[in-house]
Amino acid sequence: MERKQVLSGNEAVAHGAWKHGVAFASAYPGTPSTEILEALSSYPDLHARWCVNEKVAFDEALGASIGGVRALTAMKHVGLNVAADSLMTASYTGVGGGLVVVSCDDPGMHSSQNEQDNRNYAAFAKVPMLEPADSQECVDYVGHALEISERFDTPVLLRLTTRISHTRCVVETDDERRVPAPRPFVKQPEKYVMIPAYARARHRKVEERLAALAEFAETTDLNRIEPGDGPFGLIASGAAYQYAKEAFPGAPIYKLGFSWPLPLGKLREFVESFGPGGRVYVIEELDAFIEEHLLAAGISVRGKVLLSRCGEYTPQAVREAIERDLGEAAGGSRTAARAGAPKAGIAPVAGLPPRPPVMCPGCPHRGVFYALSKLDVNVMGDIGCYTLGALPPLRAMDSCVCMGASVGLGAGLAKVSERGKTAAVIGDSTFIHSGIPALVDMVWNRSASVLIILDNRTTAMTGRQPTAASSASGSAEATEGSPPLDLARLCKAVGVAEVQVIDPYHLEEVHAALRRALANEGPSVILTNRPCGLLAEAKRDDPRAVSRDLCQGCFQCTDLACPALVVEGGQMRIVEELCRGCTLCMQVCCFNAISVCERKTRS
Repeated sequence: MERKQVLSGNEAVAHGAWKHGVAFASAYPGTPSTEILEALSSYPDLHARWCVNEKVAFDEALGASIGGVRALTAMKHVGLNVAADSLMTASYTGVGGGLVVVSCDDPGMHSSQNEQDNRNYAAFAKVPMLEPADSQECVDYVGHALEISERFDTPVLLRLTTRISHTRCVVETDDERRVPAPRPFVKQPEKYVMIPAYARARHRKVEERLAALAEFAETTDLNRIEPGDGPFGLIASGAAYQYAKEAFPGAPIYKLGFSWPLPLGKLREFVESFGPGGRVYVIEELDAFIEEHLLAAGISVRGKVLLSRCGEYTPQAVREAIERDLGEAAGGSRTAARAGAPKAGIAPVAGLPPRPPVMCPGCPHRGVFYALSKLDVNVMGDIGCYTLGALPPLRAMDSCVCMGASVGLGAGLAKVSERGKTAAVIGDSTFIHSGIPALVDMVWNRSASVLIILDNRTTAMTGRQPTAASSASGSAEATEGSPPLDLARLCKAVGVAEVQVIDPYHLEEVHAALRRALANEGPSVILTNRPCGLLAEAKRDDPRAVSRDLCQGCFQCTDLACPALVVEGGQMRIVEELCRGCTLCMQVCCFNAISVCERKTRS
């Protein structure tokens, strides 16, 4: 029975995976992709699991596919970098059951360290790519991707962006699950064992497949022309299609749903239909992916000469850029553009105060960064909520590149730096993700660096998913019986002689551990042992209060960057509702002006 429901793009991908028979799903959390696996875990009759990194997630999904069932793996754009080694060769091996690789790009860098256009991976790996433009298409395109995967024996890239992942809209669907019969695993070394002799033959298969996919692109209904009567045309896919439609609802538009390989023949016909002097604009965020391939094929379009390669677009930005170009072409007249343009949208509210990100009250990372800020030490950072330690007033981090990079950066800098000692800071989830090999190398090469593992027992920034070191398992049906990884024992096992486990709420203990580790000539590890304050297991003590009589207004406690500490009328105050009683402010106050008070409200 059909029904309507409101789903985000990520939730719709999960529903589409269940509806179209996915039996195995894997992921590593990362905004904007996280909710896909979270939603999938609530569906029956499939196995959904968090993995320690994206490559492992990809490999497990590929293994399930080779085993004959439909599989899906999801990750954010930079996560596909981690899985790229497997993706490139999976293009050669092909699949068993259908395999969908969901990549969620983040134009505008809402929660990312770069703006990366993963459409390039489709061309690079020579695999097909689909780009849904709303939640309904997210449901449907998962099914199309699985069918294409099985028909052409290939992984299929399903590319979303932040706006598609997180925008909610009405979806019409049914609750019928369509599960094809599993394809029994058959030993085929020539297909799945990529030694050079077999890989050479498989490469030819890849090129033959790419040619067949190019023919498919010309006929599939996933690409369509939406007619209009404007004097110019638009080409777009994904979120950019929505911007184009809103900016010029009356303009003819070629919507790409199957966006690699491109339907060059159909696109050429579309562009040429506007005549020799006609203009067709490619609307696409980040790289000129479509535009450059069209120009290389001799198809005249305009795009990045008008629109930026940086950041997200808006309908208003698209409209103004094209109107400006049409006006210049018409000798300054804007009449031609107005035929297909709505009125300008509502302008954003100006004058709002900035809202800088900050670590939560009671965050166990705060004491470590406060201590580091008081030392002459180079601090190589990593990806996680602790990256906020780089911001003022703490300013206790000097680099942040990618997952797991802090350990190698610290080892390299320690070898060449003439200024101070070097420390690397990494979270427990990130350490397990990709920091362990670098620690092995740090020990092997005797790097005089200090590694600080901030173990808060969760993947905090993306929504507190479990890690291999926490008590919960990565899959819903295996919540018990998975022993948590002992990080201290692991560090000792790889040869770290100096491993200190500390409570980051005790500042003197933190200072002492840092002094000892920095004095060590070889590699050393400091491991904190407090859970994220948002976890149920985290203890919340009575709040603290500031004595107006004792407070001298030195504001040294504000160096902690705790949002529970506010300045009112030239004096400090602690917001009771925010305070978690971590005591750090008491420890830094020189005048004993902060004490315990009985909590009036209970969480």
